[in-house]
Amino acid sequence: MPQYPNRQFLEFEQPIKELYEQIEATKKLAEKNPKVDYSNTIQQLYASIDEKRKEITTSLSPWQRVQLSRHPDRPYTLKYIDKMCTNFIELHGDRNVKDDKAMVGGFAMMDGETVMIIGQQKGINTKARQLRNFGMANPEGYRKALRLMKLAEKFNKAVISLIDTPGAFPGLEAEERGQGEAIARNIYEMIRLKVPVICCIIGEGASGGAFGIGVGDRTLMMENTWYTVISPESCSSILWRSWDKKEVAAEQLKLTATDMKGFGLVDEIVYEPDGGAHWDYDDAALRLKKSILQALHEVKDVDPLERVNQRIEKYGKMGFWEEVPANSLV
Repeated sequence: MPQYPNRQFLEFEQPIKELYEQIEATKKLAEKNPKVDYSNTIQQLYASIDEKRKEITTSLSPWQRVQLSRHPDRPYTLKYIDKMCTNFIELHGDRNVKDDKAMVGGFAMMDGETVMIIGQQKGINTKARQLRNFGMANPEGYRKALRLMKLAEKFNKAVISLIDTPGAFPGLEAEERGQGEAIARNIYEMIRLKVPVICCIIGEGASGGAFGIGVGDRTLMMENTWYTVISPESCSSILWRSWDKKEVAAEQLKLTATDMKGFGLVDEIVYEPDGGAHWDYDDAALRLKKSILQALHEVKDVDPLERVNQRIEKYGKMGFWEEVPANSLV
């Protein structure tokens, strides 16, 4: 986990930054005055940071949760794999076009059991973000994910998907290679997978880019993430022709984990360490791993055909609608 002063702070995290600055100033004062004991002061400041982290977490707006989901210090897919799994063997390529670096996956050991773990990967710095295309997969990324899921089914291994993307790559070349078809094919095939599938939203969950690896028996959503058909900025630009209403859009889209759980679109909220997952990678990964293992335990003994039927029924019930009697239309 990055430490101050390398840590980056969002606007609403500035009170925490100020406390860190006080700690740094106190440490420098202690170096100049070695006869004076400043340890209690420093300890109290660290305690104040913990309290402030908890205070911030309990009063976040939807837009602030969107910001936290994009925090540059937040752990990404490969970090969670490293913290939750052992013996990860990354598999590459869609056996058709190329290897999409925005989508990663492979076999790994989780709590002594072999699983196939797949997810979108953003970059930890500018060069890596360009390499990973900011977590926006091309069609070959989704086809690679499907190849790995089919491989897991062949060997009767559970599939775990970690979702963190601002959306599928919207470029012309992606559309020419069948972006829509690739995502639709994944949705169709994931419904029919005979092995357990656990989906976890660990960051941004935008539109078909997220749903392309987001169909499963259980869907888990971390506390400071979002899941909806469009980003708040894009929604604002369509409705108000400006990004200035992104906070209003975030509120109206009902995109938070609490909203999604209330709508029945996700099965469980995975609560994060105080202040967000970027404050404690180990604790965040441990909480997510515990929820994944519990979800796997609930579905692993279900008959494969029954599992498919349950999946179809689950997604068929989603949404709100009203049926109008035929005679009322006459």
